[in-house]
Amino acid sequence: MAITPDSKDWTWVLSEPCPECGFDPARLDPREVAGLVRQSVPRWQLALERGDAAERPDESTWSVVEYACHVRDVFTLFSERVALMLTQDDPTFANWDQDATAMEQDYAAQHAATVLPQLAAAAELAAASFESVPDDAWDRTGRRSNGSVFTVATLAQYFWHDLEHHLHDVRADQ
Repeated sequence: MAITPDSKDWTWVLSEPCPECGFDPARLDPREVAGLVRQSVPRWQLALERGDAAERPDESTWSVVEYACHVRDVFTLFSERVALMLTQDDPTFANWDQDATAMEQDYAAQHAATVLPQLAAAAELAAASFESVPDDAWDRTGRRSNGSVFTVATLAQYFWHDLEHHLHDVRADQ
């Protein structure tokens, strides 16, 4: 069964704490994101090793495996976006339909044992991308097609919120 697409504009998390997962952008130094990404992989591993990792908790919520597939793809996408921001002046990011990707890649049919090493490799790519940002580049800009403007610093915060929120979604926020 298909999940109802999330149509929220989550950019508000850059200006106020998220009431669901507790993320507070004011508390996150973007330079910490690389380390946080690496620290998230064991948490994903534990979640993916649970016996119910492939089961949806209800009809409207992804399974742990589906969330892990999404996070794997977010790691890759944001690595690409950081690279664009560091090599181009104010690039516009291509649209990404996360729900279409979930359907096209059949997230629901993927296996935890396959997804985990893919997620770990993509996490390392994302961590290295944020780690490579020179001190004088955190204010470089890029934008989504809807006009939302990010600096590399706010992109890092937005990115980390997405990941922290999904760790919360799968109850791996301990």
